[in-house]
Amino acid sequence: MAIGKCTLEEMEMSIDWKGKKVLLTGHTGFKGSWLSLWLTKLGAEVYGVALDPITNPSIFELAEVSKEIKHDYRCDIRDLKDLVSIFEEVKPEVVFHLAAQALVLDSYENPVDTYAVNVMGTVNVLECIRLTSSVKASVIVTTDKCYENKEWYWGYRETEPMGGFDPYSSSKGCAELVTSAYRSSYFSDGKVAIASARAGNVIGGGDWSKNRLIPDFFRAIENKEVLFLRYPQAIRPWQHVLEPVGGYIQLAEKLLGEDNRNFAEAWNFGPSDEDARTVQWVAENICKHFPESSWKTDSGIKKHEANYLKLDISKAKMKLNWTPKWTTEQSLEATVEWYKAYKDNKSMKEFTYSQINSYQNLLPKE
Repeated sequence: MAIGKCTLEEMEMSIDWKGKKVLLTGHTGFKGSWLSLWLTKLGAEVYGVALDPITNPSIFELAEVSKEIKHDYRCDIRDLKDLVSIFEEVKPEVVFHLAAQALVLDSYENPVDTYAVNVMGTVNVLECIRLTSSVKASVIVTTDKCYENKEWYWGYRETEPMGGFDPYSSSKGCAELVTSAYRSSYFSDGKVAIASARAGNVIGGGDWSKNRLIPDFFRAIENKEVLFLRYPQAIRPWQHVLEPVGGYIQLAEKLLGEDNRNFAEAWNFGPSDEDARTVQWVAENICKHFPESSWKTDSGIKKHEANYLKLDISKAKMKLNWTPKWTTEQSLEATVEWYKAYKDNKSMKEFTYSQINSYQNLLPKE
């Protein structure tokens, strides 16, 4: 994917990120690593709070994220005392909360840990924000799976009820309710603007999580194995990781503005309606890039997963002027290019930055 001539430094942002102290939980994860690099490129001082990367390899290590950010803290967000100490030390102005147990199937195996991290971890982050006078804005990241899934054929709006069949989805619905309660109870005066962000099935280079389609496919290719798909006909709102990450940054900028109260609410970041595709469609498109790859339907006993899930992004389009920039095909192309660059032993820090630049060039100037 061609990289444009304009660099991030030449882009006009609605706020100046240079020197802004940003505390980002979950910076060692897939989305957290991409967000850390983008914010660092914008000039922000990023302070990461997370456990060690859960996969090996990881984009955090390959892209040398720890060398790019201001400070790399190791802390379990379930430990309120340690988290408070970090907030007191950093005195952040902006907080992005991404740390989570993010896998549906893992939540079936470890429901207590899933609720502890995703619910009480979110409570702890919000409590730290409440106790830290320097904080002006925060984006609490959840998921599209927080909605009560009725398997209907139109997108879920931000006003739909929370739900969740499995512990992961349920815990994220709880995290949304916690965020709303804290916002109403402690931040209604507008001095601190708190928003939540819900994104769909995110793909992109550097994800090696288990039981996710793209990482599983590349592992199968590497091991010369057939990929078994649990639900080939399941429809998901696929999007490249830079789509929601860009939305989080854009939302944070609004939360830092004079009109911040109008943005302190829940937001959906998903693909266009026509880009909600089946698992099989994605698998077949990856096979086009790797003729040696193949897939079959898993006929074994499977845990429940949503069959149809789509987000309504009308609100983000209208109020944030945010729209997806890459189609599913372009997102898959960028993802495949990243993994090929990794296989060719290229500098993944430089390559990741180049994809951020390429995407950023598509955004409108303020």
